[in-house]
Amino acid sequence: MFNKFIDKNRLNFYFVFRIFVGLLFLQHGLQKTFGMFGGLGGNSAPIMSLMGAAGIIETVAGILITLGLFTRIIAAISALEMLIAYFIAHAPGGLIPLMNQGELALLYFACFLVLIAYGAGKLSFERAMLKKERF
Repeated sequence: MFNKFIDKNRLNFYFVFRIFVGLLFLQHGLQKTFGMFGGLGGNSAPIMSLMGAAGIIETVAGILITLGLFTRIIAAISALEMLIAYFIAHAPGGLIPLMNQGELALLYFACFLVLIAYGAGKLSFERAMLKKERF
């Protein structure tokens, strides 16, 4: 019975996954670009810095992933950003992600791999506008 429920709602679960990943990633971007949600002590990162560039990527990617536009391309860019963030900001603190506070970067990396593999899924603007997923 449980398997039947899962199979019937698989696309709905994936839709919820995409929305959560997009909105949570957007929040990280807003922290960096606008100092919202207590990020950077209420200050924004300088746009022409690594943190500023990360904020722009995260803000734009969060919006596009949530809407289901260019999901695979944006997820690939975001996955690369998360790897770079992990190795620049976290790995120098040691090899264990829980101890170097890099588990969130790696978790986002894994989420973006799923988004690359499955794309926008149902209820995406790309599918609504183009009648199929192209990117």
